[in-house]
Amino acid sequence: MSAMANNGDPTSVGYALREKFNVMHAVVLRDMRTRFFDHGLGFLIVALWPLGHMVILLAIYHIAGRQAPFGESLNVFFATGLIPTLLFMYVSRFMSLSVVLNKPMLAFPVVHVLDILMARAYLEVLAGFLTLAFMVSILLLLGDDPWPADPIQALLAYLSTILLAVGVGILVGVVAVFFNFAVTLYALLMILAYISSGTLFVSAYLPDAIALPLSWNPITQTVEWMRTAYFETYPDRLLDRGYLVGVGLVALFGGLLLERCCRRIMLES
Repeated sequence: MSAMANNGDPTSVGYALREKFNVMHAVVLRDMRTRFFDHGLGFLIVALWPLGHMVILLAIYHIAGRQAPFGESLNVFFATGLIPTLLFMYVSRFMSLSVVLNKPMLAFPVVHVLDILMARAYLEVLAGFLTLAFMVSILLLLGDDPWPADPIQALLAYLSTILLAVGVGILVGVVAVFFNFAVTLYALLMILAYISSGTLFVSAYLPDAIALPLSWNPITQTVEWMRTAYFETYPDRLLDRGYLVGVGLVALFGGLLLERCCRRIMLES
């Protein structure tokens, strides 16, 4: 009886967690209804969009006669760069947009900016896993071998990319509450980050004067980490796993701290 009483007590931890879960569930449902044609199957579009991006690029490379610098498959080589890069770009980009698109929900006292951001993070990360599953299935159907030489490192590279994407998404999403143009600026920066990430080339083959500055791009680190996990002979001279994880943690805690410090101001505005 006492446990049941505590769960119904507004001051109990269980009550607070249940309320937080209900709020995030409501935000997720609203996102799916407004963004995915009011149908659960519409959610597949989120996963198919980056998948279409990858398929089109791979088709262009085949038509152009590109050769795989590492491994036996052109598809696998470029997929190892596209998967982490697009995962970061799509998750962080749509998280940065989420508060701007869902501002009416902040009229409810129980809804906070962080609830909206984490609900969108949940949806986008889930879509990222679906995209990965679809891509692996396509590679298998094409007769390619999509399995990495070091599965543990490939998994760590993927999870580190999610950490970076969620951290940056929260940080930019909070800033966008005060400055809407931050979303547009971030989208433009993503174009530059994508071009310099090494997704379409081997960064380690470039001269130090170019390669070392590119290595400061955390997206470059996600690509380098994933490719060293897939190809045993891939050079790791630019790879710094600690730097990638550090940037992800700094972005995450920085975004959470900014949201907490500015929560009252955001709700009042």
